[in-house]
Amino acid sequence: MTNNTITAIKGIRVGHYTDSSAMTGCTAVLFDDGAVAGVDVRGSAPGTRETDLLHGCNAVKKINCIMLSGGSAFGLDAASGAMEYLEKQGKGVDTGYAKVPIVPSAVIYDLGVGSASVRPNKENGLFACENASSDIVAKGAVGAATGATLGKGFGQEFAYKSGIGSACIELKGGVKVAALIIVNALGDVYDPDNGKLLAAAKINGNFMPCFDPQLMEKAAFGNTTIGVVATNAELNREEANKLASMAHDGLAMTIKPVHTMLDGDTVFGASTCEIKGYPLMPLLVAAVKATSMAVIDAVKNI
Repeated sequence: MTNNTITAIKGIRVGHYTDSSAMTGCTAVLFDDGAVAGVDVRGSAPGTRETDLLHGCNAVKKINCIMLSGGSAFGLDAASGAMEYLEKQGKGVDTGYAKVPIVPSAVIYDLGVGSASVRPNKENGLFACENASSDIVAKGAVGAATGATLGKGFGQEFAYKSGIGSACIELKGGVKVAALIIVNALGDVYDPDNGKLLAAAKINGNFMPCFDPQLMEKAAFGNTTIGVVATNAELNREEANKLASMAHDGLAMTIKPVHTMLDGDTVFGASTCEIKGYPLMPLLVAAVKATSMAVIDAVKNI
């Protein structure tokens, strides 16, 4: 079977920890040889870690892993498990006294689904890393997306089950652009090609779209769509940030509304720098397309 997920890019491995009972989990995206990375946070309720170093002239040049997790801000602890795993592998920034792994992280709010008192922790993050592989990424309600839902304009009780999706686009010369997206949105999901409603709150057996200003008074707290868009084309940090920025266009094409006060939408951009000298514009356009495809993939795999 052809791998059309983010692990089709050489040097990227993905691992999940899934707690189906508590309805939460985490997902590790590992970069075996490191990656140049950027990030773009558009939602107004984000939960993140180690994002500042991905901007400007900060000293760290490459990251080792991106940890995506459930559990709201509590779930940021899962990144500590990735750090333990990577330190054992001898990876990280050499400070002279120790190698410090660089693991940016983002979380979704899933405390209203399953058990609010069980959150991904260091041990769970370590498990996700130890079980990471370059196989086709498991999709749907797994890993950090175990408790993901969408269509919460009418409140959490009417929310529709969601998940994690991935897509990969191949360009000329073996260049690839891929996305891995966890859809835990306040809004609904639409097909950008024909405008068809694909997923929304379900009331009396029917989809009820919430993209109406009059309905937002009942909007449920606790959303956020997070993910990674990656390429094997060489990028510098500023270009990786632009890749992450353009990926948000893919979210806006498929999720309505998106980037709200009750979402913490965060996308990381990453480059394994395998292929040199590829023009930036095709990569940016592919990032939009791959992200929108990954969102649709997330809801179709439930």
